[in-house]
Amino acid sequence: MPYHFFPMIARMRYINRWGLMRNTDPENIQEHSHMVAVLAHALAVLQNERFGGQVDPGAVAVAALYHDASEILTGDMPTPIKYDNPDIQSAYKQVEAVAEQKLLNMLPEDLRPAYNEALTIPDPEIRALVKAADKLSAYLKCVEELKAGNSEFKKAKEQTWAALQDNPLPALRCFMEEFLPGFELTLDELN
Repeated sequence: MPYHFFPMIARMRYINRWGLMRNTDPENIQEHSHMVAVLAHALAVLQNERFGGQVDPGAVAVAALYHDASEILTGDMPTPIKYDNPDIQSAYKQVEAVAEQKLLNMLPEDLRPAYNEALTIPDPEIRALVKAADKLSAYLKCVEELKAGNSEFKKAKEQTWAALQDNPLPALRCFMEEFLPGFELTLDELN
């Protein structure tokens, strides 16, 4: 029997983010998930090396790679809509759970437990790291758009920055202090 999980995952590249905004450089959920995985891995390493964490950076990176996989079936719901109303937020979480289960059902039964953790992220520490990396990735998208002269992302940058500042995760604060300034630079300045 053929299974369709991986062909569906490959479709992440067709789901664009930031649908309500003009983008100078469109971003899909596959590109976004890769960046979130890089950032989440970095946050996990920082958490372990500098703040006594015991989380598996590999598990964090894998969870980040799959964190938006349900959007293959649901599409990307814009943040202002998703979080504007608690009823909408709750309903959307239910829709995401159904989509995650549908994706899991596209795997052979013996593989489902391994992918269940990646798709649903039940571990609260891993979930917190992935959420922080997800927000950090959104902030970096805003930085890039503003560097390209797209003022459409000005308010999103401010709101995302405020959310990052409110996050108590010490690894996130460390990353922001040590690495975030480099994202404001040009290629020549980075060299």
